[in-house]
Order: sequence, then C-alpha cells, then structure tokens
Amino acid sequence: MRYDIPSARAGAKIGLLGGSFDPPHAGHVHISRAALKRFGLDEVWWLVSPGNPLKSTGPAPIARRMATANAMITHPRIKVTDFEAQAGTRYTAATLKVLFAEYPKVDFTWLMGADNLAEFHLWGQWDWIMKNVRVGVLARPRDRLRALCSPTARRFRTARLPESERMLLAKAQPPAWCFVNLPMVDISSTQLRANGGWKR
Repeated sequence: MRYDIPSARAGAKIGLLGGSFDPPHAGHVHISRAALKRFGLDEVWWLVSPGNPLKSTGPAPIARRMATANAMITHPRIKVTDFEAQAGTRYTAATLKVLFAEYPKVDFTWLMGADNLAEFHLWGQWDWIMKNVRVGVLARPRDRLRALCSPTARRFRTARLPESERMLLAKAQPPAWCFVNLPMVDISSTQLRANGGWKR
C-alpha cells in the first residue's frame, strides 16, 4: 500500500518526532532543529498521531493540528505528516514496522524528550522499539536525572553512545541511543492548554 507521505532517498538519515502535537509549539521546532544539527540528520518528520494511547482524553481534530503544525514550520528539512492516521496505527512499534516496510533503505532515528525516556517502559513493545530503531533523546528541563535512572536507560545502558559520539547515532546498528543536553524551550502542550492558549 502506498501512502501520501514524504519521499526519502536510500541512505537518508531521517529523525522521527512522534506525538499528538496538541498543540504544536516552539519547543517542537526547537528540538527538531537541534536534532538536525546534533545528530547530523537529513530531515526530521513530525508524526502527528491520531491520539495517544496513554492518555484518557482525545486531542483536537487531526486536520487542525496538521494545519497548525504546517503553518509554524519554516525549516525546509522539517516535514509534517499524518502517516499514523493513514496507516491506521496508534502505537509506535506498529508505526515503525510499516515505515520500515515503506522505506527499507532509509536510516530512521526515533526522537524524544527526556520526559518520554523516563516513561518509555510503559510504551507498547518498548523493548522491541529500542532493539530496532536508533533513539535520540533531547534533554528537557527537570527531566535529566529521572530519564537517566529510568528502567529503559538501565536496561539498555550498554547501548548508549556518549554525547561526544552523537554524530554516529544515525548510522549505528540498533540498539543504540544517545542522550544530548541542550538549552530547552520550557514550554509544553499541556501548559498551553491549561493557560487557555489552545482549545480542543
């Protein structure tokens, strides 16, 4: 099956930033730009999900989130896609399996904030994800210690690349992950909703 998704050449290094983007904000742009530079990626794709299986309430309509995300992207190597909605997947592992089939010669790196690493062991098939895709972790305020002491970090401690070798991550053989410290924009979708800046 073919999907209306970004094109990528064989050997391309693509970072995947998944999430509900409810709403998308400057923090998403910031970590995407940082990932391009820190990990030497060719592109970053925002995977705007239909909904987060770990959350009890649904997000705003995906068409609105996609439009808002596209409106705020100005970098030519950051792209927005609703691939999960097209493929009918809700869990990251299932999404990755379809992406691997669609792009067998592309080198994918899963990107996430340190807060996600801290709770990664709660994700479906988290162990499979770590063993099958490279993972780039971008530090967020307050979450560094909790993330590096998490069950995932402990289990895959021998697969961690030092930050000094971060440029090797995008071509490393999984399991491989790298934790990168960087100045972060201390903003979240949760805060924006709580402050009334985004109505579902």
